Amino acid sequence: MSATANPSRKRQQRTPAVPAATKPPAPAVVPAAAVDLDLSPAPTMARGFGRIPVSEVSPVVEGGAYPAKAVVGELVPIRATVFREGHDAVNASVILTDPAGGETRVDMVPLEPRGLDPWEAWVRPDAEGAWTFRVEGWSDPWATWLHNAEAKLPAGVDIDLVCLEGRDLLERTAVLAEEAGDPVSASILKATAMLLIPERPATDLIEVATAHGISHAMKRYGPRELLSPTADFPLQVDRAKALCSSWYEFFPRSVGASYDATTKKWTSGTFDSCHERLEQVAAMGFDVVYLPPIHPIGTAFRKGRNNTLIPAPGDPGSPWAIGSPEGGHDAIHPDLGDWDAFDRFVAKANQLGLEIALDFALQASPDHPWVASHPEWFTTRLDGTIAYAENPPKKYQDIYPINFDNDPGGIYPEVLRILRLWMSHGVRIFRVDNPHTKPVQFWAWIMRQVRETDPDVLFLAEAFTKPAMMHALGKVGFHQSYTYFTWRNTKWELEEYLTELSRDTDAFYRPNFFVNTPDINPFALQSGNPAAFAIRAVLAATMSPSWGVYSGFELFEHEPLKPGGEEYKNSEKYEYRPRDYSAEPNLNLLLSSLNEVRRRHPALQQLRQVRFFEAPHDGVIAYAKRDGEDAVVVICSLDPNQGVESDVRLDLAWLGVDGPTIDLRDEFTGATFTWAERNFVRLNPADPAMILHVLRR
Repeated sequence: MSATANPSRKRQQRTPAVPAATKPPAPAVVPAAAVDLDLSPAPTMARGFGRIPVSEVSPVVEGGAYPAKAVVGELVPIRATVFREGHDAVNASVILTDPAGGETRVDMVPLEPRGLDPWEAWVRPDAEGAWTFRVEGWSDPWATWLHNAEAKLPAGVDIDLVCLEGRDLLERTAVLAEEAGDPVSASILKATAMLLIPERPATDLIEVATAHGISHAMKRYGPRELLSPTADFPLQVDRAKALCSSWYEFFPRSVGASYDATTKKWTSGTFDSCHERLEQVAAMGFDVVYLPPIHPIGTAFRKGRNNTLIPAPGDPGSPWAIGSPEGGHDAIHPDLGDWDAFDRFVAKANQLGLEIALDFALQASPDHPWVASHPEWFTTRLDGTIAYAENPPKKYQDIYPINFDNDPGGIYPEVLRILRLWMSHGVRIFRVDNPHTKPVQFWAWIMRQVRETDPDVLFLAEAFTKPAMMHALGKVGFHQSYTYFTWRNTKWELEEYLTELSRDTDAFYRPNFFVNTPDINPFALQSGNPAAFAIRAVLAATMSPSWGVYSGFELFEHEPLKPGGEEYKNSEKYEYRPRDYSAEPNLNLLLSSLNEVRRRHPALQQLRQVRFFEAPHDGVIAYAKRDGEDAVVVICSLDPNQGVESDVRLDLAWLGVDGPTIDLRDEFTGATFTWAERNFVRLNPADPAMILHVLRR
């Protein structure tokens, strides 16, 4: 364990690359008997009370069946309730065990309200892999003695006995310090023991016993009696990007696409035509480029522009209607290029410091090869037809859902094979489409299989559904998750939601705040007001360590297909949408600035340490995030239409400031301020937010 915020990451072994010039082989038929389909989670670690009761340990996911989440260098809170009978002092420690078996002890501290016995310690794992932690409750004889001494000595009660007991504890601790190889502390302890003479004034005796050197030595080496450990609970530590990343989504077929007015035909963009766009995205500071499905698209029941049921000639169809005679999930749409072109695209991204995230949508068009070769993988209705996707009254005739219960021995390994194929071509991040429509048990199996060989591969769950399902997906291994951020707009909604994410579900649910998606044209943006876009970008980029932007956001695209709906008019899901990304006005500079500020500040790269500040105006939200010595204060307007004014009351103690004032620098303008606890702010649509770096703490 280390206190370093960003230690270097160990290089993970990757799956050997498939030769780019060859077409991937057809899906291998794997007999069910050859596949380990053990779907049971790890056994739970329930254990009753020890001699010193320890309960309500966190972070523990489903009793320890699944590991809690952390990333390298992240501060992780370990909490527990620790108590005992009677009045003797109790204490607690966290024992953190790294993947190599090395143990580190971190002492816990009591929290308020003391009467409820809460304890806490923050640990910072410094390597990837499978860690464990346990909480040890123990009787603290030194704290018990000190409490009694401070009560008895001034009252002249049992002075001889108190001094005798104190000397005994100090001398025993000196032996422990010597055994630990610390002769200096041992000498201090021995010398102090000799000073506990009953004839000395009570104030002198208490001063001797509470000296800084003694407190430090006793905390480190003092006797820990009646040691009562909990079970060891799992903590999975991933690479930093599992928690913190900046995503940008675009459709490769639109980038470089062109329309011939004479022939009235479109020419698709390609992987090779996207290289310049990769450069532009990297220049804006994003580090993940997410692509919708890039596979062949079916023609049966193909959707036309604006989701019409009758396509016009040349309509490209929805990329999520995967599969045609040209191939399925293990093939590339020929309009985009071949495997060599895809490999060049990934290599270009990597040169720019970008990772490619690929959409992983487990569904099939009626033309998918699976429909003919594995009809048992789908649901056959009583009339003999294969069931297409429905969300009554909506019908999606161009998509067949997979029935994962029909042939798990065939479906599971085939899905794993496809994932490994794309991993071998440099894809280390997958954005999974609608994972909530597949069995949670299936995802637990997939996550376990991938983690065993490629622990650096990350999965983002695109699941806008009920909380229990969203949480379950996080618990079984999804590294990040889409959230309800799109529908949280008022001050109380944002404060309540971020509090939930940072405190209640942080052990298993990492949020990614996308400001928009191809499926969601947020109501908050449908006015087209540039200030609304700026406000949502600031909130997403500073509230969540991971955030995302779908292309067109920076150009203020906002027209809905129909009033009251969240579909975009002229949705890119059903047509080519080439854009001039330098057209004015745009948000390119703001997006770049936000990502640059995020890179500079570890406080914005973490989830768990956030504090909201009092701002009486409902149109002003104020909060701070911190990590170690870094702290950032964000004050943002929630009104894109008019200026807002408010007092803001900072919690200087939480920000680590001892004095009555604090020095701040505005990360947008470079201006510096010296503020007190209460401060007046004025924000307007042209400058709706302040991101303030705490300079003096």
